[in-house]
Amino acid sequence: MFTVDGVETVGVVGAGTMGAGIAQVAATAGYDIVMRDIEPEYVENGFESIEDSLRRLVNRDTLDQKTADAARERVEGTTDLSDLVGADLVIEAVLEEMDVKRDVFAELDDVTNEGTVLATNTSTLSVTAIAAATDRPGDVVGLHFMNPVSIMEGVEVVTGETTDDDTVDLVHEFAEGLNKTTWESADRPGFVVNRVLIPWVCEGIEAYDDGVASKEDIDTGLKLGTNVPMGPLELGDHIGLDVVLNAAETLHDELGDKYRPPVLLRRMVDAGHLGKKTGEGFYNYD
Repeated sequence: MFTVDGVETVGVVGAGTMGAGIAQVAATAGYDIVMRDIEPEYVENGFESIEDSLRRLVNRDTLDQKTADAARERVEGTTDLSDLVGADLVIEAVLEEMDVKRDVFAELDDVTNEGTVLATNTSTLSVTAIAAATDRPGDVVGLHFMNPVSIMEGVEVVTGETTDDDTVDLVHEFAEGLNKTTWESADRPGFVVNRVLIPWVCEGIEAYDDGVASKEDIDTGLKLGTNVPMGPLELGDHIGLDVVLNAAETLHDELGDKYRPPVLLRRMVDAGHLGKKTGEGFYNYD
């Protein structure tokens, strides 16, 4: 296990897919975790997600049972944000909506100790705008984990206009201690990953809607032609088509028409066909 000097307890705000994944990998690395969500059932769902993921890793011989059990024991759940008062680092992973995130950071500014690093897992929104909701914007940084957190090796560090260098250095060290590889992005719409990835997924959807090829052939062509593990339609299903639409709308607002969401993507989200998490997207899932 590798932990950063001065960081013993990590707060995670949000117990959904990303929050639970971040809590899991940090607990496995040896940190004490306080995972908070707004309802007890959401916290319980987060625990179930962590337990399922740890079980899969043990079954694959990626993790031994003793380490998995110890990781689970390090995670404490709560619905009270003030329980994060003792955290040395807090990572926010709530809805990808600016108003929601700013409200969370304004509260974190009040309840956490001076010097606590406040990180956002946002994938598209301005870190600078989120930091402006606090009285200590130098302590606010982007720490964008990829999904699924326990498997994906990369973490994107996003520096806001007011982020202190010491804050950036700490989160690089923290993420690398979780056996992740980091890269750094300026605070620009979509950062590195989603600025390139979202239009790639959307163009695959447009090609399918235009009748260029079947969904299977589009995905096969992109996998074999570019050496990626998933084609754009399959990847969209795994990300969540509602998440793709939200990101595309944000980028469209910031960067213009080349990021306009496909009509077919909107229709599928309106129909509730969000991909793997609902059992139906471009493909069907049991």
